[in-house]
Amino acid sequence: MQTKNLTGKHLIGGKFCGTGGRFRGVDPASGAALEPAFCEAGTSEVNKALELADKAFDFLQTVPVTKIAALLERIAQGLEAEGAAIIARAHQETALPVERLRSELARTAGQARTFAALARGGSWAQARIDHALPGRKPLPKPDIRTVFMGVGPVVVFGASNFPLAISVAGTDTVAAFAARCPVVVKGHPAHPGTCELVARVIAKAIDRAGLPPGMFSMLQASGYEAGLALVNHPLTAAVAFTGSLQGGRALFDAAAARPEPIPVYAEMGSVNPVFILPGAAAAGADKIAEGLVRSLNTGVGQFCTSPGMALAVDGPSFKKLLAAICARAAYIPPAAMLHAGMQAAYDRGTKRLASIPGVKLAGAGAAGAPGAGGTKMASCRIFTADAALLSVRPELSEEVFGPSIIIFRCRDMAQLHDAARRMRGSLTATIHGTKSELLKHGGLVRALQRRAGRILFNGFPTGLEPCASLHHGGPYPATTHSFFTSVGTAAIYRYVRPVCFQGFPDPALPEELRAANPRRLRRLVDGELI
Repeated sequence: MQTKNLTGKHLIGGKFCGTGGRFRGVDPASGAALEPAFCEAGTSEVNKALELADKAFDFLQTVPVTKIAALLERIAQGLEAEGAAIIARAHQETALPVERLRSELARTAGQARTFAALARGGSWAQARIDHALPGRKPLPKPDIRTVFMGVGPVVVFGASNFPLAISVAGTDTVAAFAARCPVVVKGHPAHPGTCELVARVIAKAIDRAGLPPGMFSMLQASGYEAGLALVNHPLTAAVAFTGSLQGGRALFDAAAARPEPIPVYAEMGSVNPVFILPGAAAAGADKIAEGLVRSLNTGVGQFCTSPGMALAVDGPSFKKLLAAICARAAYIPPAAMLHAGMQAAYDRGTKRLASIPGVKLAGAGAAGAPGAGGTKMASCRIFTADAALLSVRPELSEEVFGPSIIIFRCRDMAQLHDAARRMRGSLTATIHGTKSELLKHGGLVRALQRRAGRILFNGFPTGLEPCASLHHGGPYPATTHSFFTSVGTAAIYRYVRPVCFQGFPDPALPEELRAANPRRLRRLVDGELI
């Protein structure tokens, strides 16, 4: 699969279609436009993709689970087989390092295999059975059985910062497939060529698995109109989005305003605060500084879990910690962000922070020349401020996406605890301290339990382990619903709902609920897990 053979078209139900290329991918390191030009999806493409998806959904409900699992395994194999071409194009369109993209491709293939195993195992469906008691007095008890089932066509918006793992074949897509839901992806305009290459892999896997081609489509679009049309379409049953607070909230509001509202599972803004307790600051300032600066600059700060604020108690240890952070930041060279729009937003965000009275620029990354073609590069920024500002300038708790952080001075532990209670919803929160400090400050942990989806101790928030125990979500504005995760096997619960069957004859039940238990699932039967 060669990038020179890209069509620039939409892939709808296994066929490429569309005319008149309108936009191109851009190399963010040089600013050069890339071939080919890509089509813009309109109403007709949106209608066709979702009508095919709706027809495929009915068919998928009767497909053996082994076919669903085989499809996901074929997707993983296809990604690996076409990895060189996919990585080459992704590198062109995102400026992400090739080694980073290799790792991300491996994660993407691994996710597909993980969901294949989940689909085959079936335990995620949480089958529950309560047998009838016809002789119960004063009223007989009916036979009641419940199982999770797919909701219908799912619309997926890929992320710009993870062009493989949270994009066309990312967690959202493979989780929906595992739940027997068809998917329509809106390709990200910052990496349209990568989207097309990955979409080809999925379409080929669907064909080889003997499944309906309408279960997957990928539409290209550079603006927001096609995305809103997908959300507003009456056949769309659920939406997955990873991106900005502004974009996620617009989709969420549109879905809520539909005649028939649908869920939008949006992952949006997160500042991922780091709380550094006095014992840790005194004993390990250099180690904490090294890890924090590394975490802040991973992927040019373009991770949804990048730390955007840190808090510590003022004093000699604070001054040592701040100096160590600034010293390490000074060695970080500027680098290209994912696209010009993201660079412009980072520049506006850091300029806004610098203009707030009481906020000072304490340190910065190394100086560097512009990129090829004079493109702007992102430089690390270390700001400092008094924690008292948080109560009067709430915008200091808003995410600036990129390699910048505010280090807040707290006058004492009471103010640090108060800051934790005031913080906005976040994907993560981190505590650095000794074991005895952690136990002493249980109030801090309890405050963070209400504000974050994942709490780390003596670590750093960037980097995720996609597993059953991971929760990658958090209270608003981190996500639109803190119960659900966008990474890990529990992501399947975004695309299912419980369906209860009462009084059904055994042969008419889904196989997960039948008396013989043909899939040998663990089920909750009359209150006992067997």
